[in-house]
Amino acid sequence: MVKPKVLYVTQEVKPYLPSTHMSTIGRQLPQAIQESKKEIRVFMPRFGLINERRNQLHEVIRLSGMNLIINDMDHPLIIKVASIQSARMQVYFIDNEDYFHRKFVFRSKKGEFFPDNDERAIFYARGVIETVKKLSWAPDIIHVHGWFGSLVPMYLRRIFQDNPLFSDSKIVFSIYNDGFDEKLDDVFVEKLQHEGLDPNDMLYYNDKSYVGMMKSAIDLCDAVIFSEADLNAEVEEYARESGKEILDYVEGDDCAKAYNNFYDGLLEEKE
Repeated sequence: MVKPKVLYVTQEVKPYLPSTHMSTIGRQLPQAIQESKKEIRVFMPRFGLINERRNQLHEVIRLSGMNLIINDMDHPLIIKVASIQSARMQVYFIDNEDYFHRKFVFRSKKGEFFPDNDERAIFYARGVIETVKKLSWAPDIIHVHGWFGSLVPMYLRRIFQDNPLFSDSKIVFSIYNDGFDEKLDDVFVEKLQHEGLDPNDMLYYNDKSYVGMMKSAIDLCDAVIFSEADLNAEVEEYARESGKEILDYVEGDDCAKAYNNFYDGLLEEKE
């Protein structure tokens, strides 16, 4: 029997980033799903505060070397990988000197929201998809965690919708309490148009906001998971009214089992 394939796209995995609810799920959930006889791949950004030597990251030459053009500028896509030996699990890192070598995640030392966070999110989403294409690995479930990967459903449903590698994939979107109040760059929408998004099908990206990113991802995914108890009220209400399948917040040791059962339900729909 062929193992179902689950792709994880997240912004945090412990121990590479500090312990948070999201990074803990990013670490524990893939291991539990792998142990339930599914095949997994895990992707995260190679933020600059990740110590490469301590965590034994190394570049995967056969996957690196592509340039992604964002806002008319070439940005080399570098793929690195590290292993969590105790879990027998590999983590792929999307890296680029322009976007990910600063020693902070989304805000400067002074707490200022990085003005290019929109381009960083574009690069990350594109980088994951291009790497999976190079791997020729067709995921049955694509589980996106958090706002930073939230453009992945847009790429898969609006730009790469004809790619047979993803045409049968179910997209699951996990919502966390990871919002921001700032607006994304003024020309964020123009950048998405350059990526290939139809200007007449802009979803909620014109808002240039966290809520707009979340609503757009909800519209384009197949199912939603509330991964924390305290969520943005507008986003939660929108998800509940969307008609998408929803898994409410599950606490503690029952989390992985509930997620796995949720996946199995979506896989049954494909048969």
